[in-house]
Amino acid sequence: MRFANYPSLKDRSVYVTGGASGIGAEIVTAFAAQGARVGFVDMDAAAGDALAASSAGQVAFEPCDLRDIDALQTAFRHLSDRIGPAEVLVNNAARDDRHDWREVTPEYWDERLSTNLRHMFFAIQAVAPCMIAAGGGSIVNIGSNSWWEAGGGFPAYATAKSAVHGLTRTMARDLGGHRIRVNTVVPGWIMTERQKTLWATPEALERQRQRQCLPDLIDPVYVARMVLFLASDDAAMCSANNYMVEAGSI
Repeated sequence: MRFANYPSLKDRSVYVTGGASGIGAEIVTAFAAQGARVGFVDMDAAAGDALAASSAGQVAFEPCDLRDIDALQTAFRHLSDRIGPAEVLVNNAARDDRHDWREVTPEYWDERLSTNLRHMFFAIQAVAPCMIAAGGGSIVNIGSNSWWEAGGGFPAYATAKSAVHGLTRTMARDLGGHRIRVNTVVPGWIMTERQKTLWATPEALERQRQRQCLPDLIDPVYVARMVLFLASDDAAMCSANNYMVEAGSI
């Protein structure tokens, strides 16, 4: 594939949550290829260190469990010292662990929302003052089409992901006057190594192809390309909306 280059992203400071693997690693790599100054956080220190090492010093990594908001704020301060205040934030971190609704406890429910939603707001809260001071910025929240499709088997995850859209809309209004754009990228079933290992059986893949308008399974690179567009100046008038990367499966 021949992809676009976005000159406005060169030297732009980009923070990515959950950037050590899967879609997040693809996003980190895509921004680095644009010449951006990229920093990411992840709780998987080994994978994070490996990705940062492979970038020949171009990418900064701070290990962090995003369920711990104090740790998140500290990690962002360290990134600011290393690559500068955030001009772009990509709220990517999430885990779509399956769970039976009959077995969900209040503690598990709260942990799932901490994993998949709560940190997004506090990441925005942490970077917004610097974006305001700079005169603008771009925030991209990663949603999911799982709840659009009425997918079952993970009610806490689907609830959290549906709430991402409400977070995007309200923060786009609150921050828009400062020229900070907030959008949601909505992936379909993306063929990360995690998905291939845990759930991508031949039967499941064939059902997915039948749901999609396009016949090809979706590589993580296509999510990253949409994120790049929304972070760039090309998307200067895009805010408070959903941008689907799901091959027409809704």
